[in-house]
Amino acid sequence: MANSVYKNIPLHKMLKENPMVNPRYVVVTPVKDEAPHIADMITSVLEQSKKPDKWVIVDDGSTDQTADIIAKYTKGIEWITVLNTKSTFRNLGSAEIIAFNKGINTVQINDFDFIVKLDGDVKLDPYYFQEILARMDSDKSLGIISGVYREMHNGNWVTIKMPSYHAAGASKVLRRECYKAIKGFVPKKGWDTVDEIRAGLNNWKTGHFEDIAFYHLKPEGIAMGNLKTHHFHGEIYYQTGGGALFLLTKALHRMLFAKPLIFGGIALMLGYLKPIFLGKPRLVTHEEAQFYKSMLNKRLVKFLKRFLSKKVKAQQANYS
Repeated sequence: MANSVYKNIPLHKMLKENPMVNPRYVVVTPVKDEAPHIADMITSVLEQSKKPDKWVIVDDGSTDQTADIIAKYTKGIEWITVLNTKSTFRNLGSAEIIAFNKGINTVQINDFDFIVKLDGDVKLDPYYFQEILARMDSDKSLGIISGVYREMHNGNWVTIKMPSYHAAGASKVLRRECYKAIKGFVPKKGWDTVDEIRAGLNNWKTGHFEDIAFYHLKPEGIAMGNLKTHHFHGEIYYQTGGGALFLLTKALHRMLFAKPLIFGGIALMLGYLKPIFLGKPRLVTHEEAQFYKSMLNKRLVKFLKRFLSKKVKAQQANYS
C-alpha cells in the first residue's frame, strides 16, 4: 500500500473524485479495562463522516470504569450494541479475538460489505473510515487494510513503521469476501499475521495506507514490558512459520537498536525457541509457512538492495 495511487492526494480532492457508493460496514470492538482511553475512542467513532451501520462493543469483564463510560457515551444510540462477557482464560494475544468472535457472532455478516476490528485504545480522525472504504471500494483486490498508527514517544506523535503487506491489528478493515475466505481470525497468538498469510494465498491484497493515520493511545508492549514483548514476538514468529534467516536478522536488529539493548534480541530468540523445545504445533500449514517465508525474504532482499544502494551513493559522493 506504500505505493498507493492515492498517496499525497489532498483529502477533499480524493473524496470529490471518489464519491462513496455507501458500502455497509460493521465494527466490533473488544475491550478490557480501557477506562483511560475508551471515551476518546467512542467519541472518535461517533464523529466519523461515514458512521458504522452497526457497532458491537464487547466488554470482556472490565473491572475499572470502562462499562460505566461505555454506557454513558452510547446511551440511546440504536446502531450500537454493548455485549458484556468474560473470557474463561484471558491470554494475551488471543483473548481479544475470542471476545471479537463473540461480538461478530451476534450479527449477520452478509448484511455488511466490510468488517472492522477496532481496539478500545485508539483515536480516529473523522474521515478515517470514509477514506479507507472509498479506496477499498475502488480497488476490489484489497482484502485487509488499515491506516498507519501513531504512538506518543518522548512527547511527540511518532508513526510506527510496518511491513508494506501488514495492516495494523488495532484497526483492521476486511472485505466480507476476504473475511470468509480466511475463515475469520484464529483465536491464537499471531492471529494478525495468519490472517494476512491466508488472505495472500487467496489472492487478496493486504497492507496499509501511509497517508491515513490513527492514534494508538497506549503504546504497544506497555502491558507486558519490553522484554516480555520481545519474547512474545518470538513466539508469534514461530507460530506463523517464519524462517531462520529473517529471524537472525530480526534478532540482530533488536540487539543493536531495541530496548533493552542486546537483551531484546536474546528475548526474541528465546521466545522462538521455547515452543520448539516444548513441541508446540504451529498455527499454519506447510503451504502457509512457505508463503510467509517468501514474504519475509522479499522484504529482506528489498532492505539489502536499499542498504547497498545507499552505500554506493555514499562512496560516489566521497569520490566526487
